[in-house]
Amino acid sequence: MSKNRGRSTLMRVRRVLLRCLFAISHRRIIKNYLESHHIRKLQIGCGRNALDGWLNTDLNPTKKVVFLDATKRFPFDDGTFDYVFSEHLIEHLAYQDGVKFIRECYRVLKPGGKIRVSTPDLRFLIELYTENKTRLQEQYIAWAVDSFLPDIGIYEDTFVINNFFKSWGHKFIYDYKTLKSLLENVGFINIKRYAPGVSDDKNLQGIELHGRYIGDEFNKLESIVVEGTKPCNCSALKK
Repeated sequence: MSKNRGRSTLMRVRRVLLRCLFAISHRRIIKNYLESHHIRKLQIGCGRNALDGWLNTDLNPTKKVVFLDATKRFPFDDGTFDYVFSEHLIEHLAYQDGVKFIRECYRVLKPGGKIRVSTPDLRFLIELYTENKTRLQEQYIAWAVDSFLPDIGIYEDTFVINNFFKSWGHKFIYDYKTLKSLLENVGFINIKRYAPGVSDDKNLQGIELHGRYIGDEFNKLESIVVEGTKPCNCSALKK
């Protein structure tokens, strides 16, 4: 067994053990949250970004972060939440699983509820390959090589782009057109694009974390942030 496969197996075992350990308390957390919040907000794949006032979930549960597998049916009734948010999650799912994920987000949202999705932008990677790079793009390449490819030490776009596609468990990198089409096909309307941290809805402002780790300018360069609304007259999910 390779080192990576062994590490992956250990992570899966740890995840199952934690899920069993916290199962009862997580059911209590969900029940208490739904009973105590008039405006219900679900974050999926929160990682280290547990938000106040949100029901925070992740594949790797903790005492306060509820287990949720984004590739499975969510453990909530239809129309439970007013908001659903995920940051740098959907790119870790195969496209088909991403479709299932967005459908589940749609299902658990109330009519009129909103989804906000932040994910890396394919266009950013394509433009990183152009000859006439901006100063920010040059700085990004230098930072990416120093941070993730120091053993190579070649400050070229090709190495940064290849590393981005194969590292961190990325499986599908969206552009705005593809992400917007996915949301619309599932049933969302009023699709809008925003900069990280920016929204017309106060409940969705300043909730991204990624910029705190790579810098706000790099996060704006890397990410697309899209919001959509579940229509109020939707009587059934789109198939």
